[in-house]
Amino acid sequence: MGKHYSADFLRRLRNQIPINVVISDLLNLEVRLDHELLRFRCPLCDNFHTATNYKTNLARCFDCCKNFNPIDLVMTAV
Repeated sequence: MGKHYSADFLRRLRNQIPINVVISDLLNLEVRLDHELLRFRCPLCDNFHTATNYKTNLARCFDCCKNFNPIDLVMTAV
């Protein structure tokens, strides 16, 4: 059986790892800079109609209508 992590540990992990670092450095997703916004190729639909918000540490695909936190993005892209 896999290792289980506490909700507090996962919350801290989600909030402390910058979403832009996950996208560009960890997952090596294809990215584009558009008017200072980081756009990335969505791992679900392969489109670039995406954006990140560094204040909330979330990413969104507007075509899929899907929000991603760093953990969601890793689980989806791998």
